[in-house]
Amino acid sequence: MNRQRVGVVGGGLMGGGIAEVCARAGLEVVVVEAGPDLAAAAQRRVEGSLGRAVERGKLSAEEREAVQGRLSFGADLEVMADRDLVVEAVVEDAAVKAALFRRLDEIVARPDALLGSNTSSIPIVRLARATRRPEQVVGLHFFSPVPVMNLVELIPSVLTSPETLAAARDFAAEVLHKEVIQAPDRAGFIVNALLSPYTMAAIRMYEGGHATREDIDRGMRLGTNHPMGPLQLCDFIGLDVVLAVAETLYAEFKDPFYAPPPLLLRMVEGGLLGRKAGRGFYAYG
Repeated sequence: MNRQRVGVVGGGLMGGGIAEVCARAGLEVVVVEAGPDLAAAAQRRVEGSLGRAVERGKLSAEEREAVQGRLSFGADLEVMADRDLVVEAVVEDAAVKAALFRRLDEIVARPDALLGSNTSSIPIVRLARATRRPEQVVGLHFFSPVPVMNLVELIPSVLTSPETLAAARDFAAEVLHKEVIQAPDRAGFIVNALLSPYTMAAIRMYEGGHATREDIDRGMRLGTNHPMGPLQLCDFIGLDVVLAVAETLYAEFKDPFYAPPPLLLRMVEGGLLGRKAGRGFYAYG
């Protein structure tokens, strides 16, 4: 099936990026946020990203206008009724996501529509079981910033049908031109299951006073050719998301490598969430 009508629930950094790449691929996209102000902020975020793409020569002004014409933003979830594919990109909370999937199951009218989740770590079967069509639910985990990062993790649950898996793979690879890796439906999938112990180890090293934040980050940038150090990466991702992923992994595997250090807990409790809050391991203007 040619999935031309896409819905994205959640217009933050991830949801807005997913909406942008879908619209740039020629698809009609509607983004739904929790309220009108958040919807307007999502629209400004996407339009700002498109403007930067024009400045860098990645899009022409005419292409930007065409892409913006394929995007709409609002706060009414009922507009998802006619969508061929809906991608959830809300907060990394299993209860919130499951409640959303229950609503989407009631709203999305097309019997062959796919329901995708951009979760970073939550097993897909938990979300699929919230619907009456678990065979049509699949994980589509994009990476930030979505217009730049070329990877999508494709995660089928034990209930995902082969047809859904094939359609989701075709959508990510052939329509959006992303590189696709298929991940097991285990907490953290592939990338975050490897990344989380690394970031937790860096936080513990800093918390224990064994090295400065600058030397930890400089060491990993220059010693392993990473584009940014682990503490910088935590700030970029958002410490609340880093914590949520670590907690999901620790709950599933009970491996101490996944356990969030006390410093991470205190920083999140204190609102020091990284770049988006203006302060995390580093301060931002």
